[in-house]
Amino acid sequence: MKTTKKEILNIILIIASVLLVAGLGSLFVNLGMSWYMKLNTPTQWVPNIVIPIVWTIIYILFAIILCLLYKEVLLDKKAVVLSIINGLLNVLWCLVFFTLNQLLLGNILIVINAFFATYLLIELLKTRKWYVYFLTIYPIWIYIATTLNIALWILN
Repeated sequence: MKTTKKEILNIILIIASVLLVAGLGSLFVNLGMSWYMKLNTPTQWVPNIVIPIVWTIIYILFAIILCLLYKEVLLDKKAVVLSIINGLLNVLWCLVFFTLNQLLLGNILIVINAFFATYLLIELLKTRKWYVYFLTIYPIWIYIATTLNIALWILN
């Protein structure tokens, strides 16, 4: 099958959207890193080096799977909307938690994000079950981040 200009532009849009979410999130995290480093953290903590690696893997998987779903005409409106909501929540959490230093509001946002991450996974199960296996890392990581956020809120 020949790929049209419209399909190429839509794939570029998907990849650019994922890169925008990753870039904005990273920017907000970096802006608040000095504040974050001063927080009391639990003794059982994810090493700092692991966090950007996992997020990079998640964003790469999202870009690949969304492009594959688009190419297979399986990316329905609901999945697109849920992907956008998840992206917005990820960026908003980074802004609120790291840049604005709001632990409680950050916890509220990440719990909402965990709900929508799970909802997105359930929706994607309806189209291509095996794609979901690759994306299960996303809600799992959000759940881990949620527990760590709650611990930070309690300790600080």
